[in-house]
Amino acid sequence: MQNQATSHVSLAQFSAVAGKIGLLSFGGPAAQIALMQDELVDKRRWISQQDFLRALSFCMLLPGPEAMQLATYLGWRLHGLRGGFIGGTLFMLPGACVIFALAWAYVHFGHTGWSQAAFTGIKACVIVIVLQALLKICARALILPMAWAIAASSFSAIALFDLPYPWVILVAALWGMAGLRASAYPSNHTPTPKQTTLVASSGLAALWALPIAILWSIKQVFLTKIALLFSTLAVVTFGGAYAVLGYLAQTAVTNLNWLSAPQMIDALGLAETTPGPLILVTQFVGFLAGFQAGGLSLAFIAGLLTLWVTFLPCFLWIFLFAPHLEKLMSITWLARALAGITAAVVGVIASLSIWFAGQIWFSSHVEQSIGPLRLSLPDLGSFDPLSLSFSALSALLLLWRKWDILWTLPLMALVALGVSAF
Repeated sequence: MQNQATSHVSLAQFSAVAGKIGLLSFGGPAAQIALMQDELVDKRRWISQQDFLRALSFCMLLPGPEAMQLATYLGWRLHGLRGGFIGGTLFMLPGACVIFALAWAYVHFGHTGWSQAAFTGIKACVIVIVLQALLKICARALILPMAWAIAASSFSAIALFDLPYPWVILVAALWGMAGLRASAYPSNHTPTPKQTTLVASSGLAALWALPIAILWSIKQVFLTKIALLFSTLAVVTFGGAYAVLGYLAQTAVTNLNWLSAPQMIDALGLAETTPGPLILVTQFVGFLAGFQAGGLSLAFIAGLLTLWVTFLPCFLWIFLFAPHLEKLMSITWLARALAGITAAVVGVIASLSIWFAGQIWFSSHVEQSIGPLRLSLPDLGSFDPLSLSFSALSALLLLWRKWDILWTLPLMALVALGVSAF
């Protein structure tokens, strides 16, 4: 284990490595964190192993994509505010540019026969990707019987009663504080950089609220809804992108009719193939919603607004709380609340996987209400055995053969194209 870090790293050196990490950050948060470990700790010794692990634990306490926040925090540790902005921005920017290109291609070519066939394979694979994420977090989060109870209750709240995701997370945090056992993260002294982050945090909070206030004042209803929805997601995104996809689908697909359920699944499939945080799926959703509401110009504006209100809070959380890392790492009730949220995320992702499977394997559904229960049941006559076969092949490759997502997704697209051709 590395106990010492290099004493000085120039801003140019860090910027070059941060850009490299942003371009190569495929494969989800686990692979992205491993890449940062390799580049910053193992190869260059810019960050000690102990500080890296404590920073990771700290970022997992915060809402938002933990890998991006880790990149932001490590940049802040090395070069204060400038380093934090560079680390976070370069981690997110390459993927955001790719998403804009993919979204533009999707709205122009997404309804051709060959593209629909390819997306059939991608969507069938997405079910297995979500299931894979569920299995990983389940093994880590559901150790105590109380955690299982929180997960089951969260699943019921989302899948059966259609309750809003933010309320589910709040109740899970309170339940965790009251009933779960969890240890606070170990804390060792870390020197706080001289630059104060209070002014920067205040400025970021104002910049976050500014577009919402302007859009509301000029009565731009659609963009105001975009800003409010994705600002809410930025606050409640505990447990990664998979956890909030159910809430995003519930709001954008069911309540607001911004896009269809298949388009929502397409968005996740494309986001899986790009570098950067998976929460970039929100940018794709914002783009499609804007295109449906007002064409290509509004689509780009909605996509940029989505990026602004989704990722600007990531910098805000880091700059606001990083100077208080020592205190946060030693608060037991906070660790218990996080354990409750993590358990709830298991139930939320389970409901998401069932929703995805129902949308992909069945082409039509029947809405039923039984007392307080709100159920969307698949029409058994609309079952698609081909999609199920694609999902089975994806499971074989991802879960048994341990293939990487970056190879499996394009392969399933090619398989679906080949089957369609014959």
